[in-house]
Amino acid sequence: MAEDDWNLVDEIDSLCETYYGDVYQFCLYFTNNRSDAEDLTQEVFMKVLKALPSFNRQSKVKTWILSIAKNTAIDHYRRKKIVQFIPDVFLSKEIAKDGLPEKAFQIKDEWREVTEALTSLRPAYRNVIILKGIKELSIKETAEILNCKESKVRVDYHRAIKELHDALTPDEKGGVLYDRKSQ
Repeated sequence: MAEDDWNLVDEIDSLCETYYGDVYQFCLYFTNNRSDAEDLTQEVFMKVLKALPSFNRQSKVKTWILSIAKNTAIDHYRRKKIVQFIPDVFLSKEIAKDGLPEKAFQIKDEWREVTEALTSLRPAYRNVIILKGIKELSIKETAEILNCKESKVRVDYHRAIKELHDALTPDEKGGVLYDRKSQ
């Protein structure tokens, strides 16, 4: 192997090691399926491998890779018509923190309601919620990943939050209920 080939292999290894978790989490949030998320993550890094020589470094590497992940997830969504994206793994981590059975059931029920409300959002709003709300990326990073203007991210995020707020109503115990009529 030539020295340039070794440098490329080292760079790919470094990128995978650094960004695998971010890509996997994004795919898991989007698909709500571990197996699909693993497959999509592998597909993303295959695309990164192919595109790396032409990467012009005009954006951050993380932004570039998450853009590829976003496009790959959308393609998957279009192929499979996915309707859920909050993973059961996320629920399990939340429930495991306290250990009280009543609280565990309440949290699981609330997340089920939130999941239904989130999945009712159009994919563009869902992407903004995942990237800005869940992954806590900046408006600028989110705009770069979604290939749109920062003002669109602000507007879509505001509208998505409003739709979620309208769809989720408080119950008598202080939890939330998904109002299916509002959708």
